[in-house]
Amino acid sequence: MKVTADYAVPSSVKNDIVAFFIFQDKKLFEAEVSKIEKEFKLNIKDFLGKENEMLLFYTTEKKIPSRLLLIGLGESQKFTMEKLRRASATAAKKTQSLKLSSLAVNCPDVENILSLSPKEIATALVEGALLSVYKYDKYISKEKNSRKLERISIISHSKNLVNQIQKGIQIGVTLAEATKHARDLTNAPGNEIYPETLAKDSQRLARTFKFSASVFDKRKIQSMKMGGVIGVSKGSVREPRLIILEYGKQYKKYGTAVLVGKGVTFDTGGISIKPAAGMAEMKMDMGGAAAVIGTFQAVAGLKLPRHVVGIIPSVENMVSGSAIKPGDIIRHYNGKTSEVDNTDAEGRLILADALSYAEKFHPDVVIDLATLTGACVVALGQHASGMMGNDQSTMESLKTAGEKTYERVWQLPLFDEYEKQIKSDIADVKNVGGRWAGAITAGLFLKKFIGNYKWVHLDIAGTAMLEENLDYIPRGGSGVGVRLLVEFLKIWKK
Repeated sequence: MKVTADYAVPSSVKNDIVAFFIFQDKKLFEAEVSKIEKEFKLNIKDFLGKENEMLLFYTTEKKIPSRLLLIGLGESQKFTMEKLRRASATAAKKTQSLKLSSLAVNCPDVENILSLSPKEIATALVEGALLSVYKYDKYISKEKNSRKLERISIISHSKNLVNQIQKGIQIGVTLAEATKHARDLTNAPGNEIYPETLAKDSQRLARTFKFSASVFDKRKIQSMKMGGVIGVSKGSVREPRLIILEYGKQYKKYGTAVLVGKGVTFDTGGISIKPAAGMAEMKMDMGGAAAVIGTFQAVAGLKLPRHVVGIIPSVENMVSGSAIKPGDIIRHYNGKTSEVDNTDAEGRLILADALSYAEKFHPDVVIDLATLTGACVVALGQHASGMMGNDQSTMESLKTAGEKTYERVWQLPLFDEYEKQIKSDIADVKNVGGRWAGAITAGLFLKKFIGNYKWVHLDIAGTAMLEENLDYIPRGGSGVGVRLLVEFLKIWKK
């Protein structure tokens, strides 16, 4: 989709529809509405500017733009950047539903309300619009003469602001495209994306965006003694892969951040098999891997001055005569052993190897993302990711980044008292801790395998796989984590 910044008055644009965002406050409302009425010779009624309120006007069919869309922002004192994203999403979705191909957005004058720059405003507008019209339709036969939204113009009455708006557009497009790629990977069926093809996608992306991608095959992983990755993959004819991404070696002086993503491309649960209902969604059990890959696309696209390493252990967890069994013992990369009490707690087994391996890069911080536990979904639903770790300052930075991007995180405790739940009589640790505090005991399992570095675990089980549509996130794979991690890397200091 083409997105541009244009110096223009709304009535002069050549787009099919123009959207205006209007506050409810009397003074702001009257000033904006009077300008629109005067310019388009309209009499606007039955619109108050309330949050989520929308009113469509038709001008004349022979005139372009032939439609005006008024969208309420609510009270200015309660206005947030997220509400701007949602308003932009509303405009884009309405345009697409009308089967129109071009939208003009009148850049709202909100700098003084939120202390935002025109660049930040434009970024939010683009994120909301582009992410809202995403649809995974690769395998749907296309209708003839179907029309989609193809062009968005952000227009400003000030020529001085156009350059700043254009910079914001470039950032917004980069973040949206990276998030959409993560969504594509997550939504793709298991017969398209499996460890080998996930690795090939990473390599293709690395060539395009100029970062490095190394892929280790089964033989190499065995030689590295990564018992978790090998063990979980034993039940599948698809061999495992370990994907190593790296960007910005020249920025090592600013610190090294390692991102670890769970890459279970399909999860049957193994011998501890899942119920049939809903199992198709387990193609999305690699949301953490998709987030890391998408983050590298965005970081490289934005040319962030950061040294970032990505580690993605990728497997299929299948049922067969060769699959690991409850009661088996696995030896991991760092030499520690785990007792497999439940083969459906497989993600932590492969992450244990990856987190141990992360120490090789002498990281200043390690963040892992995983669709790890249903318990986290029960606790937090789909509106926040669970967060645990050993460094409060890192978690505070992630929280700040989450509030800005609205990919919010919520801290859960890692109290020592929970550790007895994962105590094993025959190994160093057990891979499940019983019914209570399942997200926390999973985090404590991972903690057993980290090195001497700052570490945060993000359980994205509830936020990566959505059961219903949100404002600019459709049902299915959300691509969560990409915008969060990019914002974190912008503000992070070692």
